[in-house]
Order: sequence, then structure tokens, then C-alpha cells
Amino acid sequence: LGVNTVRAAAAAKKPARAVATFAVNAAAASEPRIGAKHWLPGTEPPAYLDGTMAGDYGFDPLRLGANPETLPYLQEAELMNGRWAMHATAGILFTDAVGLPKFWEAGEVSLNESGFDFKLLVAFQVVVMGFLEAARIRGFMATGESGVVGNFPFDPSNQDSPRMKVREIKNGRLAMMSFLGMVSQYAVTGTSPIEGLKAHMANPTGVNIFTSAVGNEVLAAVIFASVAPCYFILQKEISDGSEDEFRPIPW
Repeated sequence: LGVNTVRAAAAAKKPARAVATFAVNAAAASEPRIGAKHWLPGTEPPAYLDGTMAGDYGFDPLRLGANPETLPYLQEAELMNGRWAMHATAGILFTDAVGLPKFWEAGEVSLNESGFDFKLLVAFQVVVMGFLEAARIRGFMATGESGVVGNFPFDPSNQDSPRMKVREIKNGRLAMMSFLGMVSQYAVTGTSPIEGLKAHMANPTGVNIFTSAVGNEVLAAVIFASVAPCYFILQKEISDGSEDEFRPIPW
């Protein structure tokens, strides 16, 4: 019997598990598979990553999404972090471009110029954000959609579609990586994104990530990222087929 036949037979025998932690939009079942491609061609993704979620490419080496009850919440958490990162990235680049205080200085400058007490601002933010987040999670549990107080999903421009969901999560992931890069650049070089870009353009061979203080670490990461796919494919080819799914990280 083929592997797919065995999987199908096992799935048919597995008892159905009721999940009642949140409501799911009934229209989602009729939507096309919007993320059916796998991140590593030639391997099979985990069974729970079946391509129905926006931006699903079967990448979950730590198997964080194996629990069907927590998987929707992890998806929502990724989406929310991506949205925050998109705002942060745009804000950092804007303030850097127009000459406003750098992102690591903006909070202190704003606090000093506002005249407000720091403890009062923290207390105000905790109350406001606590209310908004509580309303958001209640709405998500009831509808399975992201939104703002009383609006789930929040789509004032009426652009909600499978294609736009994929674009949003892709841009969110890119923004999270960009934000991490900006913070890391400041930690290593003490410069802002545009300052770093100008220095690199003035001397490309002398000012780059490989000539920085973490150049050796980056080089090692690049080598690992280049070799790892070959290892994954080799691991799959020489396995005896006893495992029912591909695991980049064995544990």
C-alpha cells in the first residue's frame, strides 16, 4: 500500500474530536485552498497544515500547531504581530526619512515634551489596551475572525478575500523580519536603517553585514541555511518510511 493510502485509512479510523473553543465562519469551508504549496519541495507537510489557512506552506518544524484547539490562536497571534510589525516598520522608516527622532529615542523625547507622568501613561495604556484586547479575543472566539470592538471581521474597505489574506500575512511576515533586522542593526552598529543604507552604498565592500561585529555568525547562518535543505531531503530519502510525516527537526 502507498503512504497516502495508509494515511487515508488511518484518518478514517481516527475518532472525530469536537473542538468548541471558538466559532468558525461557515464560508471558510467553501473557500479554495489558498496556501497549498509546501516550503520544501519533495517533502510532505504535517497533516494539520493542509493549505486551507492563508499563508500556509507547511512550515512548522517545532510542531507548535499540532494541537487543533490552539492552532487558530497561533494563527491569530502571528497575524496580529505581523500587523504591529508593519506599522512599526513604516513608522521607523518615516521618522528616519524626515529627520524626526530615531525609533530608540522617540519614546523618551515624546515623554519629555508631553509633560505627562510616566506612571500615568503606563496606567492609561494598560487600561485601554486591556479593554481592546479583551474585546478582540472575545470577538475572535465568537466568530473566528480578527476585528475591532463590535466589528468582526474589521473590513471597512470591503477588501476581504482569500487573495488579500495571503498578501496580508506575507507582508506581515516580511515586516516582522524587517523589524528584527532594524533592531539588530541598531544593536550591532548603533545606526538607523537609512543611515546604514547610506553607509553601505558609500562603501559596499567595506560596510555590510559580513564586515560587522557579527559577520562570522551571519556567515555560519548562511552556510547552514544553504546546507539544511539538502540534509532534509537526504533524511527523507534514507528513512525507512516508518514516520508518517516529514520532520525537519526530529523532536
